[in-house]
This record gives sequence, C-alpha cells and structure tokens, in this order.
Amino acid sequence: MSKTSITHVNNEHNDWLRALDFYKTELGILKGRLTEVAGKNTGDEASKGAEHFENQLKIQVTNIDTLRHDINENLAKIADDAAHSAGHVEQELIAQHDALRDRYIAEEKTINELRHEFNRYAAKWM
Repeated sequence: MSKTSITHVNNEHNDWLRALDFYKTELGILKGRLTEVAGKNTGDEASKGAEHFENQLKIQVTNIDTLRHDINENLAKIADDAAHSAGHVEQELIAQHDALRDRYIAEEKTINELRHEFNRYAAKWM
C-alpha cells in the first residue's frame, strides 16, 4: 500500500491552520469596518448591503471553525497512524487530507472574493 511522509502532511496542516487564523482575524476586522460603514449610512440600499455582509462574515467564520476542526481531526488520525507505522500514513488518510486541501483552497478563494466585494461596498458608502 502506498505511504506518504507525515512531515509533509503535518507542514501543510500547520500552514492551513495559520492561514485560517489569519483569515478569521481579517473577518473580524471587516466586521468592525462594516459596523462603521453601517453606522454612517442608514439608507435602505446601504442597510441591505450591510445585512448581506454581516451574514456572509458569520457564515465564513463558521466555515473556518468547521474546517479547523476537520483539519485537527485529520491531523490526530494521521499522527496516530504514523505512530504505528514508522512515520508514514495510509493512503485513505491522505485522501482525506487531499479533500481538506480542496476545502481549504475553496474557503481561501471565497474569503478573498468576499474581501474584494466588501471593499467595493465600503468604498461606495464611505
């Protein structure tokens, strides 16, 4: 059965976790900016935009928390497997790792798109 080095997998997990921490902090900053924009603009169009972004920010924070949990769970399974097989892990766990990579990339793309969309909104109303 094919095996992969745990060092590579562990490094990638840690990179994702650090990036997710960064994105969660960034979403908090955007929320603060949103509060500022919404406080200065009480019109219907601005309020609808503010509600949209408030909902999106909450959704992305939830997505980050879920993804962090799943990454940590995969990391624990891989560590357990590696402890019993000389530092290498089974292909099934690597497949789960690869699926997490795809989810991480999708989340990163979504957050970047949301940030750009929010910046356009904030520029319009500030």
